[in-house]
Parts: sequence; structure tokens; C-alpha cells
Amino acid sequence: MVDQNYENYLAIVNEHILDFLPEIDNKSITLYDSMKYSLMAGGKRLRPVLLLGACEMCGGDVNAAIPYACAIEYVHTYSLIHDDLPCMDDDDLRRGIATNHKVYGEDIATLAGDGLLNSAFEAMYRDMFLYFDDPDALKARVRAAYEIAKGAGCTGMIAGQVADVESEGKACSPEMLDYIHLNKTAALITAAVRAGAMLGNADKKMLDDLTDYAEAIGLAFQIQDDMLDVTGTVEELGKNVGMDKELSKTTYPAVHGMDASKARADELHELALDSIADYYDNAEFFINIVEALRNRRK
Repeated sequence: MVDQNYENYLAIVNEHILDFLPEIDNKSITLYDSMKYSLMAGGKRLRPVLLLGACEMCGGDVNAAIPYACAIEYVHTYSLIHDDLPCMDDDDLRRGIATNHKVYGEDIATLAGDGLLNSAFEAMYRDMFLYFDDPDALKARVRAAYEIAKGAGCTGMIAGQVADVESEGKACSPEMLDYIHLNKTAALITAAVRAGAMLGNADKKMLDDLTDYAEAIGLAFQIQDDMLDVTGTVEELGKNVGMDKELSKTTYPAVHGMDASKARADELHELALDSIADYYDNAEFFINIVEALRNRRK
């Protein structure tokens, strides 16, 4: 997606992505197969990569952050499985392949999503067991796990999804639109960056600056997704396009128009860069992320 650092982090995530799934009894092996199917479908792995990058930027050991990086990808993948279900967005294509419920059925897909969410917390708690004799390291891991739980939870991603579902087919204020996007998408991206920074023992200023950065790129990311649903192709995106209009979704182009949406995304990218301006070369990875995200819509 961007530079060599991104590729390195991506390779780490892909190498370990299945390592933290629990051993599942043969009697329930379909559950494992279904979880693995969606985990191995590829994708940008943006959230775990951001977590590893934030950890390293703040002076932490990337290898020690792997369980948390994989955990947040488990959470993200569960959310995609559930989003695609007939009771939600009713989609049949994700990352260029059939959605989970099209292959395994709605019942198993639902349970696979549940399984991935729970596996994420098993992975993080299992890692914490190793640090009972190191209170500072344990505290950092507890804080990181809390950030991931909060970002995915009822005041984060799920809150945004509820508002999104309830806004379908209705007039939506700009304030509600921002609420939906900041929670549905930006909350988990922000959680990834904050969790990585905590694992790297960031000081308060660095944590605050990276939080501002993450919130800006998270909102910009969803605005661009809204635009790409209008202008992109199935081949480019690996998923069906035009679904927002078909489902009467509340999106930036629908509320503000394409030109204003592009301008807002550009503004957010500049805000993200301003947030990390104090870190110069140490922030090169995060600067490159912004440039790559700018190019998503070109």
C-alpha cells in the first residue's frame, strides 16, 4: 500500500494472523474454517499495521505487539462478516471473494464473527499472562486491550453501526453523519494507533498527537470509501459498488456532494500531517500513510 515499512508490518501480520486462534475441537471445525476463510481473504490490514507502526515510532518492540495487532484484525474481520449479513448490508462480495455467509450460511457466518471477536480478547489476555512479574509492561497491555475493546464497542464502532442502520432512508444532519463515520470507522483506526502507542510507552503529548492523527485519517478513510462506492469498480475495490445508494445509506456524497467530500478529505489529511509535524523523520511511516490514502480515490 505504501512504503517498505508498511510492507514489513504487513508481512508480520500475515505471517502470524492465524497464530492466536484457539484450538477448536474437530466437532466444531466448521467454525475454524469459516473464521480462517475471512481472515485469509487478504485486505490492506490497515489497523494492525498502524498498531505496529505506532508501537515502533514510540520506541516499543514490534514483536511484542503482534498479539494485539492480530487481535484488532480479528475484530475488524468479525465486523466485516456481520456487516455483510442479509440483516445488515446484505452483500455477496468482500475482498474479491464470496462473503462468508454465502459460503458457510448465515448461521455459521454469524458464529464465526462471534468467534473472531472472542478470539481477539483471548489473544490479548493470553499475552498478559506473560507479564505478571512486570507491572509496567502489564499495565501497558491492559491499557492497549482496553483501547481496542472501547474502539470496537458500544461507544465506538457498534454505536456508529447502529446510527448508520437507523439513518438509512432518512434525512441526516452533517453532525449525525460525522458521528456515524467517527464511530463506525474512525474509532477502530484510532484504537489501533492508541493501542500501539501505549505498547510503545508513548508519553502524553505523543499519545495525544497520534490520537489526533488517527481520528483525522479515520474520518477521511470513510469519506473516501463513500466516494469510491460512487466512482470505483468491483475490480478495484474487491466488493460491490453502488450499494450505498441502493440501501439509501447516509454518506458524504449524498449529504455534501462529491466536490465538498473531496475537499473535506483533503482537509483531514492536512490535519493529520499537522498533528505529527513535530516528529519529522520519525513519523515518515505515518506521513506515507497519508499520501497513500490520498491516492485511494485517484
